[in-house]
Amino acid sequence: MHILLVASAFNSLTQRVLAELQDRGHTVGVVLALGNDDEMREAVRAQAPQLIVAPMLTSAIPEDIWRAHTCLIVHPGPPGDRGPSSLDWTLQGGAESWGVTVLEAVAEMDAGDVWAWSPLKVPPQAGKSDLYRGEVADAAVDAVLLAVERFASGRHKPQKQEPAALAAGWRPFMKQARRRIDWTSDTTETILRQLRAADSQPGVLDELLGAQWYLHGGHPEDELRGGKPGELIATRAGAICRATVDGAVWIRQLRPWREPGSRLPSYKLPATEALGELLPSTVPEVPAPLDLPAGRRTFSDIRYSEQGAVGVLNFSFPGGAMSTAQCRRLLEAYRFACTRATSVLVLGGMRDFFSNGIHLNVIEAAEDPAEESWANIHAMNDLVEAVLGTTDRLTVSALGGNAAAGGVMLALAADEVWCRDGAVLNPHYKLMGLHGSEYWTYILPRRVGESEALRLTQSALPVSAKRAVELGMAERVLRAAPEELGDEVARLAAELAASPDFAERVARKKAIREQDESLKPLQRYRDEELAHMRRNFFDAREPHAGLRSAFVRKERASHTPPHIARLGLAD
Repeated sequence: MHILLVASAFNSLTQRVLAELQDRGHTVGVVLALGNDDEMREAVRAQAPQLIVAPMLTSAIPEDIWRAHTCLIVHPGPPGDRGPSSLDWTLQGGAESWGVTVLEAVAEMDAGDVWAWSPLKVPPQAGKSDLYRGEVADAAVDAVLLAVERFASGRHKPQKQEPAALAAGWRPFMKQARRRIDWTSDTTETILRQLRAADSQPGVLDELLGAQWYLHGGHPEDELRGGKPGELIATRAGAICRATVDGAVWIRQLRPWREPGSRLPSYKLPATEALGELLPSTVPEVPAPLDLPAGRRTFSDIRYSEQGAVGVLNFSFPGGAMSTAQCRRLLEAYRFACTRATSVLVLGGMRDFFSNGIHLNVIEAAEDPAEESWANIHAMNDLVEAVLGTTDRLTVSALGGNAAAGGVMLALAADEVWCRDGAVLNPHYKLMGLHGSEYWTYILPRRVGESEALRLTQSALPVSAKRAVELGMAERVLRAAPEELGDEVARLAAELAASPDFAERVARKKAIREQDESLKPLQRYRDEELAHMRRNFFDAREPHAGLRSAFVRKERASHTPPHIARLGLAD
């Protein structure tokens, strides 16, 4: 079929639904619901879709469209659940199971006939954004594919929702008053539920050091103690630790509150960077443990562990963005991992984002964004170069979630790339006005060929895990739930280390790297790429600074971007 996706943003779920439908042979167009109903009407007219699907929608589809076409809405809740804050209420309430429903658009919100739904388990430690990109996205894709199949059959009759159930299932938009933390009485677990239900948007509004902040991200702390509830007791790797009535919690990011209508920027930054000079010098910086004992509950964004011949270097940064400091700390950990007597070194292997490359928020907030961009891209390059130069063992990138731009190149620098089913790769820099670096001109063509590398970087469209394997960007699709990924990666890595041709593969890898270096040194690729990037960063005539600013400030586009709008028409 030809299917038109209507979405409020080309976000992770919209991209995944697009890729999954294309993988199954459907042609798919996309139009963004940005307040211009006429643009949506024109897209429907031009593409004449057989079905309209809305993977993520915060506004209503015009009545004249849903009356003339079957429009299926993806709601992140089971049948009967209604309202705009479904996941927020679910996580605040501590639910252990939930679901995603695909229902038909009607005049009343979430009240249409049910075409399909898929249940899901809610992991106890996941925040809203992580849950949304993991279990919710898995369930949403399952439900969408089933609904599309049922619609295509022409025989399925969707299930009506009864008026009594519709009335009982309505839950309103969750306001900040419902999210507020009472540090004098709320337990650590209560605070963590509040934080996780607001991550990554809208955050929990709170007062700290005489200013108003939105708190983002919550992790428990089982050892550090001291101070009155709510007080800062430590910092670590950009995060802050605050005392509670029965323990402490780590908060990774802060976003300043602004008066309505204020033109001052408000975007998330590592907590210590957001606080800046407000952070008391008396608050100690405690080291981040690289090796966490079993059962330890604390915050650490980089972890190393070993299982026999396999070393695993886990890392997890909010939104997949990697600042200069984060890149340097990860490189230090990688170099440590390379000193260990292992045969296989795994990078990643955790749920949610692998990496999205340089940290645009930190860059935007810098005193000199161009200089910070330059430092950040060099730090990313150093990390990728270290992976490319590892010739005494095999390396594996295990992607539990999405990757983009330099994060894709970091993954592809390894000998093998394993993607969890549902991971989406965006191997391009174009939409941010960048040529790109991270040795992509060496890494990508050696996997997919020169012409395909050019197409991928210029089309600026997402690639599914399945398609990545077909193109040669990845070796495996791992069909594991987000919570099961680590165990599956460890099992497969142990098999790789024990494979009979292991020594031969390492020797061949080393020989190929030496041959490639003799033909064109990695430094030449780096120099050529950075010549373009320096112009992108420092030349005021280049579009990057404006694109970065709009992205960081979440400025809403007025129209569907051309590279997306062309999709349905090109097909």
